[in-house]
Amino acid sequence: MSRTWSGASRKASAAAAGFDRPLLLTAREDLAGYVGSLTGRALLFLVAASSVLAVLLIFIFITREAFLFFIQGQTLGEAFDFFLARAGEVFGSTAWYPEQNPAEFGMLAIVAGSFYVTFGSVLIAVPLGLLTAVCLSDIFPFTLRQITKPVVELLAAIPSVAYGFFAVMVVKPWMQEYLGVPSGANVLNASVILAVMAVPTIVSVSEDALTAVGRPLREASYALGATRAETMIRVIIPAAHNGIIAAVILGMMRAVGETMVVWMAAGNAIQIPTPWWDLTESVRTMTATIAQEMGETAYGTPHYHSLFTIGLVLLVFTFVLNTVTEFLLSRMQFRGAKS
Repeated sequence: MSRTWSGASRKASAAAAGFDRPLLLTAREDLAGYVGSLTGRALLFLVAASSVLAVLLIFIFITREAFLFFIQGQTLGEAFDFFLARAGEVFGSTAWYPEQNPAEFGMLAIVAGSFYVTFGSVLIAVPLGLLTAVCLSDIFPFTLRQITKPVVELLAAIPSVAYGFFAVMVVKPWMQEYLGVPSGANVLNASVILAVMAVPTIVSVSEDALTAVGRPLREASYALGATRAETMIRVIIPAAHNGIIAAVILGMMRAVGETMVVWMAAGNAIQIPTPWWDLTESVRTMTATIAQEMGETAYGTPHYHSLFTIGLVLLVFTFVLNTVTEFLLSRMQFRGAKS
């Protein structure tokens, strides 16, 4: 026996159930809801796919331009030998003279300069950031934490060119006057400023990882007689090590991809410091080289394609770091979900 619902009956049933929408939809309303849901999912998929496609196209474009640097002007039979010779020159020489005749494209000093300032900044930022995260998660009272954390994260909002001016106008003359270095634009200057820029990232991710460990593990440690310091060092930090490592890698990515600060503060000297541990020597990084030379390089020349090769090395390095970070963060989230 069929039953027909009038508009008044449908509204009455919806009101009785406490919903704005009726419990029983007409065929038109059901179709409209399905089409709307399908359209929404399609739009979200299009937005997500467009971002992935943009990254993929950037990667393909940089790879194609860099590949031309290794085979440019060579026949098919000579391309492989030329590729090996060019790769040996790129990663085995420190002579970077792309406009000379014959040109030299040794990128070893440039790549080493990026590693110097990156790892120098990490050596400064990691202890500072980790100690700050520990204070925020387990030492500071809640009121002080609510004030301190936004102030630390505010450092990330300062433009990099402002940090660069501070490095040139304040840190550089201070190093020359009080440290007696010949040039205040050096690895140490750039590393200190990059460390300040990386601290907010390390603090934020590390504090989240330490907080995610939870109170039960802390209370169990206290119940066994451990002090607050022993609990933090032997229990909480080891339990949150995935998130802390991810924070360190994210801080490295913040440092390795920076351009303005290293361009203004590192000295732009294409050399490997001698001795290798001397951080008062000037260097040039991969990002600074691209920023300095790309605007003045003729399109399609070997010099032009060599800059894309530097960009490809930088892209691969950051891609590997990002992949490791995502893996560690996923493990941290999985562990938090299990606990």
